[in-house]
Amino acid sequence: MADKEAIIAASAKVPKPADRTFQYVSDEGVRFTVATSQLSDPILTVIRIRRILLDSVVFRVGLLAALRSKKLNGQTIGIMITASHNPPEDNGVKLVDPMGEMLEESWEAYGTILANAPSDEQLLEAYDKIIKECHIKPDTKANVVFARDTRSSGAHLISILIEALKATNTDYTDYKLLTTPQLHYITRCLNTKGSPYEYGEPTEQGYYEKTASSLKAAMKGRRFSGSVTVDCANGVGGPKLRELIKHLPSPSESGLEIKVVNDDVLKPERLNYQCGADFVKTNQRAPPSSHAAPLTRCASLDGDADRIVYYFNDADGTFRLLDGDRIATLAALFIGDLARSAGLGEKLKVGVVQTAYANGASTAYVTQDLRLPVVCTATGVKHLHHAATKFDVGVYFEANGHGTVVFSDLAMKRLYKYEPQSPAQSSALETLRALTALINQTVGDALSDLLLVEVILAHKGWGPKEWDLTYTDLPNRLIRVEVADRSIFKAVDAERRLESPPGVQAQIDAAVGKFKNGRSFARASGTEDAVRVYAEAATRSETEDLAQKVATIVRQAGG
Repeated sequence: MADKEAIIAASAKVPKPADRTFQYVSDEGVRFTVATSQLSDPILTVIRIRRILLDSVVFRVGLLAALRSKKLNGQTIGIMITASHNPPEDNGVKLVDPMGEMLEESWEAYGTILANAPSDEQLLEAYDKIIKECHIKPDTKANVVFARDTRSSGAHLISILIEALKATNTDYTDYKLLTTPQLHYITRCLNTKGSPYEYGEPTEQGYYEKTASSLKAAMKGRRFSGSVTVDCANGVGGPKLRELIKHLPSPSESGLEIKVVNDDVLKPERLNYQCGADFVKTNQRAPPSSHAAPLTRCASLDGDADRIVYYFNDADGTFRLLDGDRIATLAALFIGDLARSAGLGEKLKVGVVQTAYANGASTAYVTQDLRLPVVCTATGVKHLHHAATKFDVGVYFEANGHGTVVFSDLAMKRLYKYEPQSPAQSSALETLRALTALINQTVGDALSDLLLVEVILAHKGWGPKEWDLTYTDLPNRLIRVEVADRSIFKAVDAERRLESPPGVQAQIDAAVGKFKNGRSFARASGTEDAVRVYAEAATRSETEDLAQKVATIVRQAGG
């Protein structure tokens, strides 16, 4: 049972900054940010906060994790200290629920309450109130695991987290340096060990061994072609990818040749600097350190290795991005084909989940060419993941490269009980079964997604150019429009339409109607008084024209 005096004494060492208000913001999980009206540095208006502001937050997240574990009868909760693709001076904290998924949405409010308690005594009052509201048995033993990425502030924040766990008499394990997806994997493994749903060995070594064995099974009778160069953003993904490679067949054994670049973790200031998935996606170009030859497969991870994007230079030197939309369509194409080849085409419902930011051409390709259903959700991985679980096989990726494939319990039963009727069906079924283990189904995982893409390209005999030719992206434009009050912009229909201010959506519809293949929507920022306008159309000039017209509509409505 938690010692109330211990909580107050430990909290007193990391007081909440009096001039700050913290708020939960969901993006690849749940993290804290500060109200943007209080910030002078634009970089802080994203989803992370400087280490100096995080001390009290991390302590209180420790309390929240202990409460969450107690509520779930002692199941293990994960905590990851990371700031993903943000600059090295930022850091953040994320909670992981027992099955490796995001923290349950209803608990976000409790996190915000704890983070904003003005004093140590009021923090304890909030802590006790959550116990009563959630009918938590205080004597239940809490269990927490945690890890961090390579940021220099990580060790300090972990020391504060440990103080919270000690104060609540929580059993904990420090897994040191891990990628975010590895911590999700371990959390699920711990909570399923010994059950019919056992996910794997709950260790870093277990992660590598499961990934390696499933890759070998998925590649049975196939060979990789060429190499892939992987930019690790000078983050934790670098050493972890090198460790994974040790468990994979070498190129001389017909294995995949992976060339690792940007893996300098000895200089924390190099993290995400002119490299990484966000740099490539935002700047639409390879990292300056890239010297890949034309038509060579390249990929970039983000700082904690839960995102990946592919790209290549065409024969004429033109940069070609293969982002999350492309990975999703490639996976859906391959899994759909395998299901039909295995004789399970009518028994496995494969679907794709996207957000409004997905390129319209990718949506048309899935629905018209692949003939698979597409569901659109609000922005945020927790929304996509939830929608994906409604399919037998749900494929979801955001354009930024964060995503995975989820197989339902029913799908898993069918895959392992089905009796193939021919050698061709047997081969397809074996590959499908291997994919369920190769893919990290808990969360987007850049390392397993990398191997998934390479398996698919090997099976299809494709290079990056053939992959790129599956469909042609519509030109698109994203504009940030500052407004006096973002709260007046209320979106509905998976954030694709505005219900307020009144009349604005009608104006947007009228503007869109004037352009071939036109599509546009406006979505209020979650962290600043701004509205983001997305537009796409048949040509680059028409796209720019449409984006500016809708931006003007929003600007006038927002004062």
